[in-house]
Amino acid sequence: MTHEPRIYLSPPHMGGREQVFVQDAFESNWIAPVGPNVDAFENELSEYVGSRGAVALHSGTSAIHLALRLLGVSAGDTVFCSSLTFVASANPILYLGAAPVFIDSEPHSWNMSPEALEAAFLDSMKMGQLPKAVVVVNLYGQSADYDAILQICDRYGVPVIEDAAESLGASYRGKKSGSMGKFGIFSFNGNKIITTSGGGMLVSNDLDALDKARFWSTQARDQALHYQHSEIGYNYRLSNLLAGVGRAQLQELDARVAARRNIFERYYAELSHIAGVSFMPEHQLGKCNRWLTALTVDPDVCGITATEIVTKLAERNIEARPVWKPLHLQPLFTGRRYYAHGSGISETLFSQGLCLPSGSNLTEYDQTRVIQAILGIMSAPTVLYQ
Repeated sequence: MTHEPRIYLSPPHMGGREQVFVQDAFESNWIAPVGPNVDAFENELSEYVGSRGAVALHSGTSAIHLALRLLGVSAGDTVFCSSLTFVASANPILYLGAAPVFIDSEPHSWNMSPEALEAAFLDSMKMGQLPKAVVVVNLYGQSADYDAILQICDRYGVPVIEDAAESLGASYRGKKSGSMGKFGIFSFNGNKIITTSGGGMLVSNDLDALDKARFWSTQARDQALHYQHSEIGYNYRLSNLLAGVGRAQLQELDARVAARRNIFERYYAELSHIAGVSFMPEHQLGKCNRWLTALTVDPDVCGITATEIVTKLAERNIEARPVWKPLHLQPLFTGRRYYAHGSGISETLFSQGLCLPSGSNLTEYDQTRVIQAILGIMSAPTVLYQ
């Protein structure tokens, strides 16, 4: 067991100006979940992304929930959703009593497969029930192939929710991630590329829809002197304090993207020569923010599994993680429809994939520790692999 300090997968990275915005909130006594930092954060984020407006919320999950409700999703409806993602992408579908239908990945970006998506639509047409929405996840900081996906969805008249929780700062054909669907969502959880400790954002060009989301997110209080409510609402707004943190973090976003891309490039330079090791490819039409450096390890070639590498790194006080377990394999979603790309991509990525420490504040020394640990682990794989 190593006595070296722990290296985390993706820790928060504070830039120093956060306290300036937070102190201003204290001095002005804007502590409640409204205030000038909230308004400014919404404006600054929407300007960066290229959307007409934004609503600051307490999580990316709440942003997906509101987006689905804005699109009229209700009990008995279906919603298509990427399978290779965190459960938060699909849980809001269940909140509304709708049924998720899971779509496999394609190998060029690890994101939603247009081929599998088309198959799902064809089946839905035969069943006489098109989905109310498609939730497309931009995995590990990379935009999906939106040319193909939007062409398919537009043909069937079904709107796209772009789950860009992991991909703020990435782009596709020069457009910022989060700006290509009817709605885009971001997360500012502590492990994301910028953080407010907890928080999220809903963006869109539909300002009327955003006004409705803002209304719902503050308990749907009617315009009345007394407290009156005619619709179901939620306590979903981001606080003015945390929005101040977000404003400072947003100023550092481009630098954070550059740092994570540099970290990826060094991992690639040091490890890509190993037979059986393949890094998540960058889509030729996009620029990935490399939120996490993800790779696959073929056990038949390497003589060791990705899971064993994660375990051995943990023994050296280094946090690594498997890639997301596909949602169609999760017990929560047993029996849900799933459409594979060919013989299936996401299951292989899950069985062979891992994510390496990728924080923008990862030091060169600590990255060297990770690289040397992996080289050491893989130099004697027969000891580990059964």
